[in-house]
Amino acid sequence: MTRRAQDNTKALDAFIAAKTEIDAMLARLQALSDDHFETSPDEINWGHVGTLNHYRAKLREITDMAFHEGEHAE
Repeated sequence: MTRRAQDNTKALDAFIAAKTEIDAMLARLQALSDDHFETSPDEINWGHVGTLNHYRAKLREITDMAFHEGEHAE
């Protein structure tokens, strides 16, 4: 195997590892969302809203980068 092919194999392995980790995080977030972020309607307060808005802002930043939207638009 040439050095270039070997370097590509390492990069591919790292890419797959990162993607696998992202997929696991997305699955956990989806499960948490399906469970209404472990809250019931009777328990919701402004602290919950603030936390959820913080999560939303972080996810918006990630999706804006991934899809070249918002401040990351070309």
